[in-house]
Amino acid sequence: MTPITALQRDRLAANLTRLLPDPAARLGIAVSGGPDSMALLHLAAVAFPGRIEAATVDHGLRAGSPAEAALVGRASEALGVPHAILHVDVAREASLQAAARRARYEALAAWARERGLGAVATAHHADDQAETLLMRLGRGAGLAGLGGIRERRDLGGVLLVRPLIGWRRSELAAVVADVETADDPSNADPRYDRTHARALLAALGDRLDPLRIAASAAHLAQADEALEWIVSEAVRSRVERCADGRILADIEGLPREIARRILARLVEEGDSPVDGPTLDTAMARLDAGLVATLGVLKLSPGRRVSIEKAPPRR
Repeated sequence: MTPITALQRDRLAANLTRLLPDPAARLGIAVSGGPDSMALLHLAAVAFPGRIEAATVDHGLRAGSPAEAALVGRASEALGVPHAILHVDVAREASLQAAARRARYEALAAWARERGLGAVATAHHADDQAETLLMRLGRGAGLAGLGGIRERRDLGGVLLVRPLIGWRRSELAAVVADVETADDPSNADPRYDRTHARALLAALGDRLDPLRIAASAAHLAQADEALEWIVSEAVRSRVERCADGRILADIEGLPREIARRILARLVEEGDSPVDGPTLDTAMARLDAGLVATLGVLKLSPGRRVSIEKAPPRR
């Protein structure tokens, strides 16, 4: 393969050092065998020699997945990197991709805990971020969704990091230009929204720069974090938890989005996960002076919204 330059090595090292709470911790690398993750594997092996381990999740959904996992195993061995193949069972749900993603991250988190790794890194990059933002715009996502792929997130007690969010797909392809990589046929499957988002970006070329789109997603993510901080402060000062189990939330006069987030947080706290449209419908009922039901909870209007367990249905 083309030797990794000092600039590439130092760039990845700086990105990871910024994202990791403990820069000296051992790091797990999620490697599917595709060009992006294989580039991350090679870059990390040079930037953090002796401090990384790799894992490939085999979902068992395609006939070629065992061969792809074996390919990553050979590449890891050549780099002196320990490698594990994680086999998962994917629930056959309406969204197979979502189920596979959930199973993948659960397996990676369990592997990281077992191996005592400080974090797990994936190879999501600027083009992925741009595609994600376009897809979420098409779905009418709010601020949290438009923040796109986060550089850091909790993975069941394990830190997940994306050190390549500022890199282009083409840059990563150049790193492994002479390396055998796998090709996931789902990347060209027209059934998936991401395939169409990728085609749109390719068609527009320089008129829609993925790096600028990724920068916008980062700004939106920071705004979302700022709002979440404000909501935490508002919950502390405006929410009363009563001895009888009721919660009273004073949301009067607050900006709509702050009030919305306060209610969403309190409802989820009451074991009633809720999506955006359902919450909006409930808030419209409260505005009209009507009681709203969300899952197992009843929300009653007033100067302070009362949240309590809904009575059993007859």
